[in-house]
Amino acid sequence: AVRTSRPGSVSVSPRPQSPPTFRGLLPVATLLIEGQSQLRRHTRPDSSAPHFQEHLSLFLLCPLHLHLRLREEEEEVAMSPLADLLSLDLSGCTGKIIAEYIWVGGTGMDVRSKARTLPGPVDDPSKLPKWNFDGSSTGQATGDDSEVILCPQAIFKDPFRRGNNILVICDCYAPNGEPIPSNKRYNAARIFGHPDVKAEEPWYGIEQEYTLLQKDTNWPIGWPLGGYPGPQGPYYCAAGAEKSYGRDIVDAHYKACLYAGINIGGINAEVMPGQWEFQVGPSVGISAGDELWAARYILERITEIAGVVVSFDPKPIPGEWNGAGAHTNYSTKSMRSEGGYEVIKKAIQKLEARHMEHIAAYGEGNERRLTGRHETADINTFVWGVANRGASVRVGRDTEKEGKGYFEDRRPASNMDPYVVTSMIAETTILCKAGLSNGK
Repeated sequence: AVRTSRPGSVSVSPRPQSPPTFRGLLPVATLLIEGQSQLRRHTRPDSSAPHFQEHLSLFLLCPLHLHLRLREEEEEVAMSPLADLLSLDLSGCTGKIIAEYIWVGGTGMDVRSKARTLPGPVDDPSKLPKWNFDGSSTGQATGDDSEVILCPQAIFKDPFRRGNNILVICDCYAPNGEPIPSNKRYNAARIFGHPDVKAEEPWYGIEQEYTLLQKDTNWPIGWPLGGYPGPQGPYYCAAGAEKSYGRDIVDAHYKACLYAGINIGGINAEVMPGQWEFQVGPSVGISAGDELWAARYILERITEIAGVVVSFDPKPIPGEWNGAGAHTNYSTKSMRSEGGYEVIKKAIQKLEARHMEHIAAYGEGNERRLTGRHETADINTFVWGVANRGASVRVGRDTEKEGKGYFEDRRPASNMDPYVVTSMIAETTILCKAGLSNGK
């Protein structure tokens, strides 16, 4: 679990604000097309004209976020007291902190949270109190026995409240101490706690893809309403208003994760416009799942602020558009040592023997994504290769050349549970014997 982080700040606000890039664009806006020059000549020189011209400039440059700018100006006077309260620094008046307890809800993809006041800073999850919630309201208990216990497992710094306030990743138990069915962390911790697994120090790097959708239409941001942009090709790792949509949200998330102490490795725009990716790792064992769930929670909060919906659907748009995955890079101590390439090949053979078991655990709706097209292998076929992005498992050129390293399991869907996927890979490659598909 991540407990401490270097102090810093993050460009995340507790309410929707015009993205920082807008103000940087204003000097450029004054040099707009001749049509706006005509507008200036025909507009009365009163106080409203500059605002109207600025709005037109922003509309021409940033149509996706115009509503945020307009709403900010309309509500600026009324909202400023609220913003002042939200940004209150409590450190000078109390030693108490706020802990946001986070858990995975009944669907397996919904993140829930609630906050409580603690008497002072805490950096060890074992020192945090257990809590409870109404499981009948999250699909995790019945109404006649609705209490579910929250057990703190990992601590991260809170990029929204900042200061000594924290985010707390929890897992869920019945009052008798038994893990409830939606608690996937419990079994993962059991696997990662096995002596053979601990000795191999499994490392993970998870590439989390997601799609940003317009709130009122559930259509990707930057796409024409009810229509489609140009075909894929110009959007991957692109820059430019006509190719890249949502970068302000992505960068805010990136910085917020760094502030929180999450081991986020990077971000990039994906092949489908409006789709992005962030990477978590390398992380060891159970911490990969803790960090990815914390990063997902932060992303949900930031998109809430921005008025945008984040989708982890593995195939959000049917047709000739890439799906969204969660490619999982993996290595063990033996794979990273001399002769590791032979260990990697044996591990891949074990994965092939349990292919359909892994597929069943790798995310809902994955059959819509794993079609053998758009950089995927067919869901019913296991294929591996070097530098092959159409394979189930890909080995990098550097790994082949150096004779050691890691491999990438490209099968997990974007909505996979990282506790399930990471622990299952470790179980199959370390604890299972070659050629067996029953896990023994």
